[in-house]
Formats: sequence, C-alpha cells, structure tokens
Amino acid sequence: MSAAAIAATAVTGVLVAALAFYLIWVVFILRRLTDTLGKVVFGVDAIAHRVEPVGPLVGELNGDLGAVADALEALDRDLGGSQTSRAS
Repeated sequence: MSAAAIAATAVTGVLVAALAFYLIWVVFILRRLTDTLGKVVFGVDAIAHRVEPVGPLVGELNGDLGAVADALEALDRDLGGSQTSRAS
C-alpha cells in the first residue's frame, strides 16, 4: 500500500472519529434538553392545575365589577359630571 493510501485512510479515520464524537456530544445535549423540558412541562402543568379554579371566579368578579362600573357611571350622570372634573 502506498503512502498516499495510508494517509487517506488515516485522515478518513480521523474524520469519522471526529464526526462520531460530535454526534455523541449532540445526543448528550439533547438528552439533557429533554430532561429540562420535561421539568418545565411538569411545572407548567402544576401551575395550570393550581390556577384552574380561578377561571370561574374571574368571570364572576368581572360581572360584579361591570355592575359597579355601570352604577358609578349612572352616579356620575346624576351628579352632572362635576365630580369627575374635580378628581382629575
């Protein structure tokens, strides 16, 4: 075998080893990323579960505050808007 063939085989071997090392490194990074994403998904699910009962309460509060806003607007109309101009 000639020196050129030996050199080509050695360079090819080094390139294959470098690519294999790189791909194994990517696999380790992706596994770590999968673990981290699993923890994030678990945390988001826990938060969603904890705030789930808040949804209907927010709707009720919004309805109550809408009634309060309507009452305040009616009061403002009854007073002629003079209180609004003094408050600002």
